[in-house]
Amino acid sequence: MKKPSLLGLIFLLSLSSQNIQAQFKIDGQIIQRAEFRNGFGRLIPDDQDPFSFIAHRARLQATYEMEKFTFYMSVQDVRVWGSTAQLKSTDSFLSVHEAWALAGISDNWKIKLGRQELNYDNFRFLGNQDWELQGRAHDLVLLMHEKEDMKLHFGGAYNQSKAALFESPFDTPNQYKLAQMVRYENKWGKFRFSTLFWNDGREFNRFNSDGVLIQKGNYYRQTLGIPTLQYNSGNSQFSAYHYQQFGKDPVGKKVNAHNFSLAFNQTFPIDSEKRKSWTLSAGYEQLSGTASNEFQENRSFNPLYGTNHLFNGYMDLFYREETLDESVGLRDIFLRSRLAFSDKFFLQGDLHAFFAHNKVLRIDVSGDLQRMDDFLGTQLDFSLGYVVNDVFSIQSGYSQFFKTDTFSFVQSAPNPKNNQNWAYLMLIFRPSLKDKFIGIQL
Repeated sequence: MKKPSLLGLIFLLSLSSQNIQAQFKIDGQIIQRAEFRNGFGRLIPDDQDPFSFIAHRARLQATYEMEKFTFYMSVQDVRVWGSTAQLKSTDSFLSVHEAWALAGISDNWKIKLGRQELNYDNFRFLGNQDWELQGRAHDLVLLMHEKEDMKLHFGGAYNQSKAALFESPFDTPNQYKLAQMVRYENKWGKFRFSTLFWNDGREFNRFNSDGVLIQKGNYYRQTLGIPTLQYNSGNSQFSAYHYQQFGKDPVGKKVNAHNFSLAFNQTFPIDSEKRKSWTLSAGYEQLSGTASNEFQENRSFNPLYGTNHLFNGYMDLFYREETLDESVGLRDIFLRSRLAFSDKFFLQGDLHAFFAHNKVLRIDVSGDLQRMDDFLGTQLDFSLGYVVNDVFSIQSGYSQFFKTDTFSFVQSAPNPKNNQNWAYLMLIFRPSLKDKFIGIQL
């Protein structure tokens, strides 16, 4: 009996000595969202009924930290209520969202390897897609040099769809084969900016009539941009961003595209003691597009890995993955207004006016090409957020889209309903995160 007791004491002492230098933390989050869809993502046809459902995301997050080293892993369950039988042995809804290690090389240099989120700037080009319950993460190595306000990050990825014994096609959908990134960020007084270069390589494979691979390679598309250009002065803020894309798209067509935006925010204090205020934001965004009769060059900007729900209306009618390439582009004039009753409660209303960036052409009854009106429609978004306590918050919203014939044509929806709308209610439990709301931008 003495020997096991002695071994147990040695084991406990070893754990205690490790705890002096290392910390292990487990936390998590759960999001429950009910949605009513009557035109979300695509115009709903007149002969179809709306759809309602409840879905959730539950994440279990574990962090192990010691001097100059951090290990992090996040496992998530994403499902629609009722999609799994009550009596079951297994399902496919549980997955690893992130799994990475961060090691310090020196005082200002670190390296991060593994599956990780890329969440930069305003998330227009690189975002974690937090609104989508499954989120987005990359298999990547990230080298980081950071000192005070200066951050210089280098990233790289090399992907394969499986471990094989000989050359095999890379066939993971909507995924790059290779990627390289350089990003620089700094701040001087009231001025903040960042620059980004992203090189995206997509594999192509050509087979003969017998299904034999006869040619393969990679098409590279480059994105060069200033994701953040921001100046703050008191209660006023001016912000802008600009991206330019070139190279070749996944089918080998030459790319020449751009995206830029300008916005101005003004906050009007109402009651400083209660932190009650009104904020007004006005701006313009342009994403270049390809004309309907243009086939030699791809002029459509692709935001690739951004959190697109934050932009161009919350009904996600623009820039979903299946409609990104070779679209006619978009011009979005927006006005946002938020009334904050306190740090914990706000109401917001957004108005968007959408126009095609490039020509929308269709064949008329005589067989000639006819240019349609550029106006695509307007959208109203209403959002509400309330922080109940440090753990729990409530978020809801309602959106209404007023379509035009041009947008119906662009979406290949010949007979859409006159009434296109969407609503949701979300309960958010995220005790370890500062962001208590999801997918809302001012």
